[in-house]
Amino acid sequence: MQEIIQQIGALLLGSVPTALLFIVLVVAYHFLVQKPLTATLKERRARTEGAVEDAHSAIARAEARAAEYAAKLRQARAEIYRAREQRIKQWMAERDAALDAARKMAGAKVSQAKVELEAEAAHARQAIQGSVVELAGQVVRAVLPAAAGGSR
Repeated sequence: MQEIIQQIGALLLGSVPTALLFIVLVVAYHFLVQKPLTATLKERRARTEGAVEDAHSAIARAEARAAEYAAKLRQARAEIYRAREQRIKQWMAERDAALDAARKMAGAKVSQAKVELEAEAAHARQAIQGSVVELAGQVVRAVLPAAAGGSR
């Protein structure tokens, strides 16, 4: 058994340089590779998150601008519709005024025509009244000689 312990002791003594080399390699790996790699990954993650946050803020700004433009567009459309309605009302008022003027003119012409017609009717009545006596005389002369059997 003494011999086995000596062999194990010799193996352990021979493995000490390998173990020391392994520990030195692990420490060197930690300082040379893992630490810079971790720092780079943290920086990359921070930049990525920053870029994502920047993108979200840019999207929010774009949505705000789009909402602002939509509001301005709605306002402009409403203004156009108001102007259009006002123009239509103005045109309708002008049309109504023209129709009223035409009605008044037509009423005046009708009144004037009635006056002229009544004047012509009165003149015709006077002419008939003036010629009634003469016409009656002609009728009587035309009827009486024929009824009396006389000659003309």
